[in-house]
Formats: sequence, C-alpha cells, structure tokens
Amino acid sequence: LFRSRAADLSMAQAAARSVARACSRDTIVVEKSTVPVKTAEAIEAILTANAQPGVSFQVLSNPEFLAEGTAIDDLNEPDRVLIGGRQSAAGLQAIETLAAVYNQWVPRERIVTTNLWSSELSKLVANAFLAQRISSINSISAICEATGADVDQVAGAIGKDTRVGSKFLKASVGFGGSCFQKDILNLTYIAASLGLSEVSEYWTQVVRFNDYQKNRFVYKIVSSLFNTVNRKKIAILGFAFKKDTGDTRESAAIDICKKLLQDGAILSIYDPKVDKAQMWEDLELDAPSRYGPTLNCPDYVGSKYADKVTKAGTAYEACDGAHALCIITEWDEFKTLDYEKIYASMEKPCFAFDGRNIVDQGMLRSIGFQTFGIGKPQDTDKSGRTPVGPISPDATSF
Repeated sequence: LFRSRAADLSMAQAAARSVARACSRDTIVVEKSTVPVKTAEAIEAILTANAQPGVSFQVLSNPEFLAEGTAIDDLNEPDRVLIGGRQSAAGLQAIETLAAVYNQWVPRERIVTTNLWSSELSKLVANAFLAQRISSINSISAICEATGADVDQVAGAIGKDTRVGSKFLKASVGFGGSCFQKDILNLTYIAASLGLSEVSEYWTQVVRFNDYQKNRFVYKIVSSLFNTVNRKKIAILGFAFKKDTGDTRESAAIDICKKLLQDGAILSIYDPKVDKAQMWEDLELDAPSRYGPTLNCPDYVGSKYADKVTKAGTAYEACDGAHALCIITEWDEFKTLDYEKIYASMEKPCFAFDGRNIVDQGMLRSIGFQTFGIGKPQDTDKSGRTPVGPISPDATSF
C-alpha cells in the first residue's frame, strides 16, 4: 500500500496524549498541519481514551494556506479560512467559536465551514491541484520545444480563459518545496488504501512527470555539451526550491545536481540564501540522507562526488571557467547579471540553460551563448544545427 508514501503521524498522536493529560476542562483541539483524511478520528480516540474525568474534546480541522515568502500577507489577507468539524451541536458550536476568532480580521464570507473530512481532504487536494497545473504546463513545454511554439505565449493565451485562469501556469524545471510532492504521495496512498488504484495512479503521474521534467532538463544539458559532461564544470545558479527562501526541501536543484554528478560533471553552486552545510546535506556529500534514497535517484552515492562540488560566493565565481550555466531558482539577481562579463569568463562554446525563463534569450544569444529555455523555440548555431538535442524517449534514465 505504498507505505513510504504514508504520512508519519506518530508525533501528532503523542501530542494528543500530552494534550489530554494537561486539559482539566472541555477543550477545542485544532489541527493546523496538512494531514490525511480521518486523522481527526484518531486524535479524537486518543483524546477520549486519555481524558481526565468529565472532560470532553472537540477536534477541528483548520489547515494553513500559507506560502513561503508571503506567509504574513497570506495570514492577514487570506483567500479563505477553512474550518471543519463534527456536524453535531457541540461540533458546530466549536466551529463557530474558532470562526469568531478569525472574524476579528477576516470577513465572514471568506470563512468556509465544512465537516471534518472535507476540510482535511481539501488541503491535500488544493496542493495536488496546484502541482497538477505545474506538471500540465510543463508537459506542454516539451511539445513547444519540439514544434517551435513558445510556452509562455501558450500559457498567456489559455490563461485568458476565465475557466482556466493564469496562475501556476509558469513552465519550469519542476516544482519543489515541502508540500506538493509529500501531499500528492499522501493522496495516492489514501486512494490505494481505499482500493481506488486508478485514482492513485492518476495522481502518481503528476509526481512522475515532475521527475521527468527534471530529467529532461539534464538530458538537454548533456546532449548540448556534445553528449558528455564528464570533467566539465557546470555552474548551478540557485539551489533553493524557489526565490526569497533558503528552503531546499524537494528542490529541483537537488535531483539535477545528482544526475549531473552521476554523469561526471564538476559543479560550482551559487545561491544567495542556502549555506554550504545545507547543500552538502542535500547532495549527501558527507553521509547518506537519513530519509533514504530519493525516488528519482535511487542509485546515487553522494560521498563519491565530494571533491566534485564547490560552493561559490557569487554567480560570477560559479560561472568562471564553466562550460555551461544553469539557472535553477528564479532569484531576481539572476535577471540583472552582467552576462557579457560571464560569457568572457566561460569556456567556449558556452551554454546557458534557463530553467525558469527569467533571462532574455535573445540578449544571451547576441552575446554569444547557445541557449535553452523551458518550452522555448530551440536555438541554432551558425551551421543551422540545433545544439540542444531532441527529447530522448528514454530521457528519464541515465
């Protein structure tokens, strides 16, 4: 039943026991974390079993909808506040008690109330739908590269349709962060445990395609550099999963770096927020990950590549002497770098792979770079050759 995909709720259950022992009067207990459906049922059972005489509990689900980098704004001006509880008299009263707290600054029409299970499932589904949109536009980016279409133009066109909307239609090397993959795998586990194998497989494909997109990016790097990156220096610009945070959890940079190292590349990594210790831990250069091998790099042994990775102090240092630069995180500073200076310091021919489509490729080409952007018309050199190779049917394995 995909045990590795299930959420570990042991700490939440231990916390429920502690709460039950500490409470001497009727108490409302609120779930804030993203949890599997029916978690509240387990928490209720633990609270009831450990409650002091005469004490009762109401468990509410009130999941967070906060994004890193905008969490305070999201709290002050939320799209919605979701509160789920038992539909009994006591449960409905508990819901209204919590709603009254939020109503101090959130309009009542933005406070959505549901039953417990709908609230718990809604948080998982919200993250799954957002990740699905990213994988969907990334799948279109592959078609764009093969046909000469521009994925940003396609996204702009379909985003004008009010039924679709424009958000989360930015093609990239893939999604990351602590929530999307974890919550989708959690959803697939729930579906599989309920015997809904087709549902589980459907959502599994979202994660598989995210891995495919990262692998496809690596394949383009390798094929462009004359089918080998062995002993070639590659500059990695950005290691966090998105800009304005030092969070690297499930960052696309991790798998991309691992794949390049396995192919023999020498990496120089620059990120303005991520420190060397975090990079080394994520790339397992000193010791294997305590979480076990990643789904996308099951055979990777990081200690073999400890002498192949350096942390650069600036983007210019990272690019000095490199055969290629790869933009993995959409940091604003990468938009305004002196790319003429960078070009002069790199090996020739030199390549630029923009995994976030944040730099003008026409400008890069005018300087002399051979370029690749996600879902962008392919570059050609003076001979008319396309230096970035076509999509391999086996692009997901190296």
